[in-house]
Amino acid sequence: MANKNNKGLGRGIEAIFKDFESPDESVAAVTELPLEDIRPNPYQPRKTFAEGALNDLAESIRQTGVFQPIIVRQSVGGYEIITGERRFRASKLAGKTTIPAIIRTFDDPAMMEIAVLENLQREDLTPLEEAQAYDTLIRRLDLTQVEVSKRLGKSRPYIANYLRLLTLPEPVKKLLNEEKLSMGQARTLLSLKDKKRLVPLAKKVVADNLTVRQLEHLITQMNAGDPKPKPKAAQKSPYLRASENQLGDRFGTKVSIAQTTKGHGKIEIDFQDPQDLNRLLALLDVNLD
Repeated sequence: MANKNNKGLGRGIEAIFKDFESPDESVAAVTELPLEDIRPNPYQPRKTFAEGALNDLAESIRQTGVFQPIIVRQSVGGYEIITGERRFRASKLAGKTTIPAIIRTFDDPAMMEIAVLENLQREDLTPLEEAQAYDTLIRRLDLTQVEVSKRLGKSRPYIANYLRLLTLPEPVKKLLNEEKLSMGQARTLLSLKDKKRLVPLAKKVVADNLTVRQLEHLITQMNAGDPKPKPKAAQKSPYLRASENQLGDRFGTKVSIAQTTKGHGKIEIDFQDPQDLNRLLALLDVNLD
């Protein structure tokens, strides 16, 4: 189980390495390891590697070799990569048989943290890979969303918004991974009440190249059960719209503010399921125990 103190991802990979170094490891020895004895990090959140960039790196390695050693840990029957999987894959493409490596001792929680942090710092994960990385930290290291947000230096609603992507149907996830859907479109699709219509609607978004604003309008109609356009409602004041946006960012969901009578009004906060409701209650510091 992970150590739930302030130590961790927010400080960077170098800081995590130092936490596990012994005094005589400040200058680590580099050794050539056979590629056939090395396996990828089992906690690597990135599942796809850009083929073009990988081929470019392979060509560079053919010409000049690998300048920066990968970091591995010893495991049963060989080694597991801690950082440097791109260099490992590119070296195989380049026809190399060995790669320079530094051998370190890390437990599974540290392996997981470093794998997630390295990829998040590179900022080339797909939205779903990033969401899966957060979910892995929560489940495997027994962390809360708040703890993950602190360790990564990201806001709690930011983490929650990515985790919600994991509830999308597989065909919609595929469109998102293929970059046919944007993160904004995927988040908007989650507000559709009739989940059976989600996949056809996602395909329509791609086919018709709908913007997020157009999608929001269409989903509003579908949720109301009336396919016909409705008369425009009275325009809200800039203050109310700004308040809705701020509350929406705070809670990671859609928030509506309506002024019913002079001096009175109501605030509506959307939630998807009981788990999402519990999340909102926690943010509001409401304890029903």
